[in-house]
Amino acid sequence: MLAIPAIDLLGGRCVRLKQGRYDSVKVYREKPDEIAAQYAAAGARRLHIVDLDAARGSGDNQTAIRKIRKAFPGIINLGGGIRSLEIARRVLKIGIDLLVVGTALVKTPKLVSKWADILGSVLIAGLDAERGIIKISGWREDSAIRAAKLAARIKGLGLMEIIYTDISRDGMLGGPNIQESITIAENSGLPLIISGGIGDLTHLQAIVDTAPAGISGVILGKALFEGRFLLEDAIKLMGNQE
Repeated sequence: MLAIPAIDLLGGRCVRLKQGRYDSVKVYREKPDEIAAQYAAAGARRLHIVDLDAARGSGDNQTAIRKIRKAFPGIINLGGGIRSLEIARRVLKIGIDLLVVGTALVKTPKLVSKWADILGSVLIAGLDAERGIIKISGWREDSAIRAAKLAARIKGLGLMEIIYTDISRDGMLGGPNIQESITIAENSGLPLIISGGIGDLTHLQAIVDTAPAGISGVILGKALFEGRFLLEDAIKLMGNQE
């Protein structure tokens, strides 16, 4: 199981939000590539980037992303604003390994399937839910689709895994939604990465102790920036294996 550090980008800076609210932004680093290099030195094999500007359709962070790519030698997945084949190709061209699709998965699932046929095994389903309901367009729009139901629908679309975020827990450090994560993994038949709520090492231990083989990793964000634990300790606890 992988411990995957996250970098959320807004205006070229490394930030965190609470429950996806842009009015709760807190800036942690002015140079995201420096923290990416630190994560690599700590032993991270994979990095998760969220382009918050692109997610809400207000630009992108391509310059910062290029610098992060140079600083981090491992696998990088990027989410936020991947809503067309043209955008997907452009992001892959700068060296990003995996792309997270969320809004497109809800609005144009057949197109996502075509992207998978064209691009190969590079697409991840981003399922972001509040009270079990999928939210899209940078978490600003309700889809009226339950996350567990969408998970069952995406079988056969050519996606390689799922990142499931419980929005109500994101940035709150109170613990992840393990049971819903397990349900979504079982419904989809895909490996699932848990996101949202990790606040200390006991939360990671609970995932290791209770989660079945379908849970492949955990995304770590605010807890690392707040110094709740060291990335090295999380990696050791989780084994750092795909």
